[in-house]
Amino acid sequence: METAPLIELRSVFKHFGAGDARVEALVDVSLAVAPGTVAGLLGPSGSGKSTLLNVIGCIIEPSAGVVRIDGVTVWDGRWRSGDLRRLRLDKIGFIFQSHNLLPFLTAIENVALAPSLAGRNAEAATARARELLDYLGVGHRGHALPAKLSGGEAQRVAIARALANRPRIILADEPTAALDSQRAGSVLDLLRKVAREHEAAVVVVTHDENIFDRFDTIFQIRDGALIGKN
Repeated sequence: METAPLIELRSVFKHFGAGDARVEALVDVSLAVAPGTVAGLLGPSGSGKSTLLNVIGCIIEPSAGVVRIDGVTVWDGRWRSGDLRRLRLDKIGFIFQSHNLLPFLTAIENVALAPSLAGRNAEAATARARELLDYLGVGHRGHALPAKLSGGEAQRVAIARALANRPRIILADEPTAALDSQRAGSVLDLLRKVAREHEAAVVVVTHDENIFDRFDTIFQIRDGALIGKN
């Protein structure tokens, strides 16, 4: 029996502007990503990668098409969720090229912030943060400020923050761009571990050829359109 996808887009279009200034950012994009899968999203600068990631993340509204997240239609001409912030908190974890950790909070506090925003009490949020930092091998750095973390450690803390509310979907925008090849491979191995052990769907935007072999599926995009899948 085939597993239902956690991410599904059907004939999604997105344009910005109008008339002579209109730009077609996404053109008839259809894709699906199943649980336990790490998918790479590749393409040149300006190809639509970030726009596509933001559509999946329910940050940018499409111009046409259907977006389904975890089996539920969230956009089909209009947003179907009355609370997109709650949807993102509950369903989607985001990882960025820069770790974007708050510099005045420790690693534990940075990770605990996400479950706190979702309504968990301080004790539960801190316990969840400790659990994740241990899981990702940086539990011993929990009381360090971001400035005291190595690049690889900071990215692991960022991954912990993305996992804090147990999302089924992880979206990563160039998460290894600031890392050397060894640390980049380590981060992708962690994302593969997360996908397998938590039955999550992970989508990674990258230019890093050293990590291509870590992907289960690779989507190639150019001029807003998918041109291939490996």
